Formats: sequence, C-alpha cells, structure tokens
Amino acid sequence: MFSGMKNEPYLRFFLLPGFLACIFNLHAHNGSISGRITENGAGTELVGVTVRLEPGGFYTATNTLGFFSFSNLASGNYTLTTSYIGFETKTTGDINVRDSETTTLRIEMNPSPVSLHDVEITTAVAQPFQSISALDIRTRPITTSQDVLRLVPGLFIAQHAGGGKAEQMFLRGFDIDHGTDINLTVDGLPVNMVSHAHGQGYADLHFVIPEIIGNVEFKKGPYYADAGDFTTAGLVRFTTSDALDNSFVKVEGGQFATARAVGGFTLLGKNAARRNQHAYVATETSFSDGYFDSPQAFRRLNLFGKYSALIDDEQRVSFSASAFQSSWNASGQVPERAIKSGLIGRFGAIDDNEGGITSRYNVNFEHVKNLKGNALFKNQVYYTDYAFELYSNFTFFLNEPEKGDEIRQKEHRRIFGYKGAFQREGLLAGKRLSTEAGLFLRNDDVNDVELSRTRQRRITQYPIALGDVNETNVGVYASASWEMAPRLTLNAGARLDHFRFSYEDKLDSLYEPGQVSASVFSPKLNLYYDFSKTLRVYLNSGYGFHSNDARVVVPQEGRKILPKALGADLGAIFKPSPALLVNIAGWYLALDQEFVYVGDEGVVEPGGKTRRLGVDVSARFQIFRYLFADADITWSHARSVEAPEGAGYIPLAPQWTGTGGISWDKGRGLFASLRCRFLGDRAANEDNSLTATGYFLLDAVAGWKNRNWELGFSAQNLLNSTWKEAQFETESRLSFESEPVKDIHFTPGTPFFIKGFVAFHF
Repeated sequence: MFSGMKNEPYLRFFLLPGFLACIFNLHAHNGSISGRITENGAGTELVGVTVRLEPGGFYTATNTLGFFSFSNLASGNYTLTTSYIGFETKTTGDINVRDSETTTLRIEMNPSPVSLHDVEITTAVAQPFQSISALDIRTRPITTSQDVLRLVPGLFIAQHAGGGKAEQMFLRGFDIDHGTDINLTVDGLPVNMVSHAHGQGYADLHFVIPEIIGNVEFKKGPYYADAGDFTTAGLVRFTTSDALDNSFVKVEGGQFATARAVGGFTLLGKNAARRNQHAYVATETSFSDGYFDSPQAFRRLNLFGKYSALIDDEQRVSFSASAFQSSWNASGQVPERAIKSGLIGRFGAIDDNEGGITSRYNVNFEHVKNLKGNALFKNQVYYTDYAFELYSNFTFFLNEPEKGDEIRQKEHRRIFGYKGAFQREGLLAGKRLSTEAGLFLRNDDVNDVELSRTRQRRITQYPIALGDVNETNVGVYASASWEMAPRLTLNAGARLDHFRFSYEDKLDSLYEPGQVSASVFSPKLNLYYDFSKTLRVYLNSGYGFHSNDARVVVPQEGRKILPKALGADLGAIFKPSPALLVNIAGWYLALDQEFVYVGDEGVVEPGGKTRRLGVDVSARFQIFRYLFADADITWSHARSVEAPEGAGYIPLAPQWTGTGGISWDKGRGLFASLRCRFLGDRAANEDNSLTATGYFLLDAVAGWKNRNWELGFSAQNLLNSTWKEAQFETESRLSFESEPVKDIHFTPGTPFFIKGFVAFHF
C-alpha cells in the first residue's frame, strides 16, 4: 500500500499507536498493587495521600476517590507507607505481588495532630505549594471569609464598601481589583464574573461559610492546563467538606453591634456514613453596624446543603445547593483633605448613602467514576443565579455639582456550565505517565447591565449605560506528567479557549447588537527535580490570559479581546530539618496590551504592556509538637513597559509584603494564634507623586475547647494602629470647592475590634 520514501511519514503515523501500545504493555506480565485509602470511622476517601512503596522507593498519591496504584512490579514482598497531614502515618507490610496479578488493598487512616514530619518532598506527589496549603488550613484559625483569602501566601485584601462588596486583592505586583488576574472557584463553581457591572472578573466569596471549607488549593502563575480565564497571577480553589465530623452550633458577638450565628447539621447518621453516604446542611447569619460614624446595617444570610455517596466502591456522586443574600450601607472612600481640614472625622463620610444588595443561588452536581486501567472520569454540571446592585460616590460633586455624583451599578446574571475530565495513569518507556484531558463550557447570560446616575439611592437622574451581555467560553485542555528519571518529572500541557461575546446596547437606538469571537492557545511546560528527599527544584513556565469585558470588545474594533500573559517561576522547596519547610521562588510575568472597561464611569481605559518580577519566600516551622510558626515575605517590581520615563509605575502594585504568626492547638484545651500583616508603601499613581501608605497589624485568636465545647475570642488590630485599608488616587470635588482636586481617597482600616464566640459540637 505504501511504497517509496515519500510515503514513509504516513507509515510512521499509522504505526505510532501500535508502537505506543507496545510501550505501555511491555511489562504487562508483571504484577501490580491497587488500593483505596479512607478515614477510619468516617469512611470518607482521602485525596492526595502520599503513598511510598519499598523496595524501590516508588511514590504516588491517591486520586479524587482515594485510589492509588503501582504497576510493573516484579513478584515478591513489598511494604507500603502512607502519610497525610493531620493523620497518623501507617505502614502496611508483607504485601505479596505475583506476576500478572493485581493485589488489592483497603487502608484506613486515623486522624492525629498535624505534624510537619508527615510532609514528604517528591515530584511524583505534589506541586510545591500544596503541602503549605494543607498545613495552613489545619493550623490557622479561620473565623471570617477574609481569613479564607488570607490563606494564600502573599495575597492581601482590602474592603472598601461596608463589608458586602467583594474584597480588593493584591498579589505578585498586581492590584487585582476584585479579581481580574486571579482565578477563584468553590467546588469547581466559578467565582469570577465576566463583564460584570462593577468590573471585569468581580469575585465575591461571601457566599462561602468558612466553617465548612475542607481544603484550599492555591497555585501561583499561569502554568496549569486545567485553569483558564483570569489565571495570570494565580488561582485559588476552595473545596467544601463532603461530610461533617459532627453537628455544631456557633454564636459570635462583639463590638460595633456585631453578631453572627452559624450551624452545621449532619442528616444521615453514622450507619449511613459507614455505607459511605453523607449529607449535611449549614447556615450562617450575621449582622454588624461597623466602626464608621454612619451605621453599616450589614446583614448576610447563607444556606448550604450537600449530599455525597460512594456507589459500588467505584464511583461517587455529589450534589450541593446554596443560597446567599447580603445588604449593607457604606461610608465609602474619603479624601485626605476632608479629614485634615476637620470637615469630617476619620470614620466619617462625604456621602453616606452608599451601599448595596446582592444574592447568589447555586446548584452543583458532580460525578466521578473509577475506570479500568487506572483511569478516572469526572463530570460536573452547575447553575448559578446571581443579582447585584451597588451604590457608590467616588467623586462627590465633580460631574454633577448640584445633585452629586452617586451612581448605581446593577445586573442580573444566570450562569450555566459543564466540566468533564478524563485522567489515566500508565507507563511510557517503563516510566510512570499521568495524563489528563478535559473539556468545558460556560455561558453567562447577563440582563440589564446598568450604570446610572442616582441620588439618595432612590432617584434615578439619568442612565449612563444599559445593555444585555451574553458570553460563552468553550474549550479543551490536556496535560501529561512523565517521570523521565527516578527524580525528574516533566509536566507539559496546553489549553484552547474559544470565546463568543455579544452585547446589545439598550440606550443607543442606532446601535446594532454586535457579536465577536476569539480564541487563545495557552501552552505550559514545567520541570521538577529532586536532588534528595529534602530538596526539590522546579521550573514552571507557560502562557495564561484574562478576557476583556464584552462592552469593550464588541462595539470597538481593534481591541485586544484576550490579552495574554507569559510567566516563569524558578524555585525550590526544601526541608533543612524534619520540622522546617521552606519554599523560595523567583518569578517573571509579562502581560500584553489590554483595554479595561471602567464600570464606575462607563468608559474604556487603555493599558500598555507590563512587566513584573519578584521573589516569594514561605516558611513553616513546627517549634514543638503543638506549636507552629509561619512566615511569608514577597518582593515585587511592577512597571509599564511603554510609559514615558518616570511614569511607568503601576498604581497600587505592592512592592513589599509580609505575613507571619504562631499558632498553638493541642486538639483539646487551650488554643491560640498571634498573626501579623505588613504591606509596604507603594505608588498611588503612574509617576509616584502620591503614595499609598503601608501598615503593620497584629491580630489574635485564643480560646479553649474539649470534645463538645469551644469558646474564645478573636481580636483585630491589637495595637489599635491608625491605618488605611483601600487607597486610590482620585480626582474629586467637594460641594464648596470651585475646582477639582487630586489626592488620596481611602477607606480607614478597622480600629481595635474584639469579639467572642462559643460553639457546641454534638
């Protein structure tokens, strides 16, 4: 059929599948071990357990269903050691392997105090940050949704709208605003909102109840094939617990008329848990007037329910639903000149009619199936109904000298999405090969995205922008990790994203509804090398992107639709002693030209190319068995490439940040934590003529607990420091001023604030 050299490429193409099949099955006559690891008593599967096989020093980790496997094993006796943070290390010996047979194991692990000795460094198991993330969530007290975000080393947040608005975030030289350059998910549900009324990527995590968070995974940079839009500075994935250890009720109360109640209730009992069926509901309600002169009247209500079951020991289904509502008043950002002149106090307001209401309802279904041949198939379908209404006044009387500049931003959104992934472990040239391929779909149908000039939150003066957005993102990705040598792992991946944007302008009768499409290809390449069992070095590289607002890319030709980011990390994670874990990385990130839709003004601001580089250092130290210390220090240098000399500063981009603390928790009895935060001075505008001043803060948590009861207190800003939380260079005009003035506008940070709590577990 084929003859001559010209047909040789075709011949190679048709022979390649057979050649690869031979490689994969070359050692099929050897034996194998497969197993599943669960928590003793609860029956829940443990994900990410380190599994070491001797002799041979082979490593692997459990998958989403708690399964692991070793193949291509010579016949003989083996010993298996399993370790997992927060569980007793367990050794299983005398495992007999025979040729052409699979030895099946079922292993149960018992919970135990957290120990750094359980952290193992191996390229076959974890990415550099995963061990740090697992340690932090088990050793730090989490009392608010803000504490959830602060689990990410180097991530700083600022709240500037009465507690109900999404936090402003800073990471790796970025003022991320509310989420333009960090990808956030909860149980796979997207948190970032595309083409949002307030700004691109708006990410509100307040629908998450902190007490039911089971795991936090964070990764920095754009290096991961399964993460798409907004993954430039990094990503954070929150996972809620599949089961509660027991039911609980918790009540909090403190200064500024602050009160909170939260409860979690198991529904099926211990017999169902032994059959691997779990269900619970959790609810949270909170109220606070805040520390401002004008009461915030902040209210939040959360309701969450989850059911999960393991079927036939080979597949798991999970269903969850949640409801969230919040309302608040706000004093907004105030100009420095108004406080210096004595016009208002530090906690006063120029316009105290700011505030808003928001709601979110989620339905989420997940199915995971263990397949033959060390394969796993995952499917997820989700739906979100979201509403948002925000009133703000940033410029006071600049645009409307008589009636004021108050604005309303409003939208109603429905999100439908699907994610599917196929994972498989096999051999390539006798070396372990882990592959994953996935596809995804997300559609945002946003009605009446509005920006209007208002007065006293009741009167609409006139609309500035109003329209409907429909945005669809579909694509595929693939990733493979290959242990090229016993201590060297190569990870290569890529994703292809396709976007379709449509926008209908309801204010312009001459405007024809428009639609544009664009695609972006994002390759990734990562290397991990273990010099020893205590030192790993890694090189991460890849492209990422974040999409632009539909109101930018549809009506205006020539705009960058999907600006790309190219990044690289060179780092090391090492354990100089069994009780000390250190991660250090130097990084670089370059961003394409982009255009940003400013939701507060309804205009487009051009932005040039930017370059960022920096160093991240993280350390975790177990001083004594129950006493832990941690520190995270970052330095970043961020500049605009195309700006004139002296005007290349990126406003509000952090340069120096630091966090740290010590925590004591014996499981029962006294527990305590003392934490500090430092954010250095940084440029507030492009020429650094105005400075956003930094701060140093101390926070504390202390209390006592036994099997059923827990009581204590949390205190913010122990030193009662005077500090600025959110800061901006803004041009504004006060009612008596004849000309506008540019200066720093800020939201004052919390003064000393203490609250107590009591919890009962049953």
